[in-house]
Amino acid sequence: MSISAEMVKTLREKTGVGMMECKKALLETEGDLEKAQDYLRKKGLADAAKRGDRTTAEGLIEAYIHMGGQIGVMLELNCETDFVARNETFKTLAKDIAMHIAASNPLYVNKEEVPAELVAKEKEILMAQPDMASKPENVREKIIEGRIEKFYEQICLLNQPFVKDPSLKIADLVNKSISTLGEKIQVKRFTRFSVGEN
Repeated sequence: MSISAEMVKTLREKTGVGMMECKKALLETEGDLEKAQDYLRKKGLADAAKRGDRTTAEGLIEAYIHMGGQIGVMLELNCETDFVARNETFKTLAKDIAMHIAASNPLYVNKEEVPAELVAKEKEILMAQPDMASKPENVREKIIEGRIEKFYEQICLLNQPFVKDPSLKIADLVNKSISTLGEKIQVKRFTRFSVGEN
């Protein structure tokens, strides 16, 4: 099957991935745009996993101020080289994540940072809810697992749906940039300030 430049351009606009990767994805999926997007997302996740043990000693600090100075965010986003740190795709990612933090107010970067006692307390609260009493033990555990995942979506940045595109989680957004830029990218830390907040 022949892949037109227009098809490649459309896929590139939708995914932000390089032209050659888009063409390869379209060839692999026989020109099916939806399947090509899925193919690139899966490949991005695989590429991100391969880069998991690399060191991220470069990057930038992004500052974002919202609502006329009422909310501010400082974010440290790391990558492997200063070349990528100066790249517009990387800078845009940092801006998008900082803006998302201002809007969604996560408390932790990922679920590994959430204190075990906080998770235990949340499980205790969930277990005490009225709808749980009549459920068998094994069903209760499955329900609690699902609700804890929802809890992580509320408090962990990487688990949250991206405010600009809720079909993507922040982790997906980072992995998409890893696939595009070819380097490990890591949200190191962030601080969110809100006027009048203790």
